Amino acid sequence: MDTETLSKAKALAEKIATACGTPLFYREQKVPIDESYRLFENNSMVATCIEILTATANISGHGLVHARKVAVDTGAIILIEDRSSGEGENLTRLVSLAHIAGILHDIKRSSKDHARLGAEAAGNILTRFDLTDTERAAVVGSIRNHEAFQPSTSLADPDAQLLSNALYDADKFRWGPDNFTEMLWDIVTTRDVSMHTLLSYFPSGLQSLEKIRDTFRTATGQKYGPGFIDLGLKIGDTLYAELGKGYRRNPTPHGG
Repeated sequence: MDTETLSKAKALAEKIATACGTPLFYREQKVPIDESYRLFENNSMVATCIEILTATANISGHGLVHARKVAVDTGAIILIEDRSSGEGENLTRLVSLAHIAGILHDIKRSSKDHARLGAEAAGNILTRFDLTDTERAAVVGSIRNHEAFQPSTSLADPDAQLLSNALYDADKFRWGPDNFTEMLWDIVTTRDVSMHTLLSYFPSGLQSLEKIRDTFRTATGQKYGPGFIDLGLKIGDTLYAELGKGYRRNPTPHGG
């Protein structure tokens, strides 16, 4: 896709997304989101993970911007759920693990079976940090469980299970507006996808988006996740119709 076409398409997507509004999660849960962001910015282990991710190539559509959002939202979900085995320092520690898991969850995104391989890579990285075996297992298990439409393994430790569920939900929040304002265009740029090819994949992509709607795992994800997906579908349908005007006569939305 040439630069001018890409720029116009991306600007159109951003305009449509802005008109659709901000997901309810960000309007109702500002306090825990801000607290998660504060903890994220002051975590030396997270900073090291960011350096590692930044040095990793070929993470099409799932680079640092995506990872940061997943990390902060995972931490926020844990703060909202507030189901850790303890309070105060223990909860802060669990949020720290959430941030690490969020940054590293797609480190093998360009590989087949990326969740399993990413979990293995994360396990190796975590050996350099001052974490307990239980904490490492929680992060590794959460990354292994984050892929959509794949079986997940139950984790024996309640905190680890919460972390796993929160990581999944925060990652799937990105299937909403972010799909069309960020990730789609990163993929198009990286893979040099033509507009014709992009439009040919839109219907199946929107159908996959619908299927995510009922897969959220935490109470917080079940409350707010469908709203992310509904916004994504609205943006995607509108964008598909607008882009299609110049490439085919009868654009068909995801329900057609």
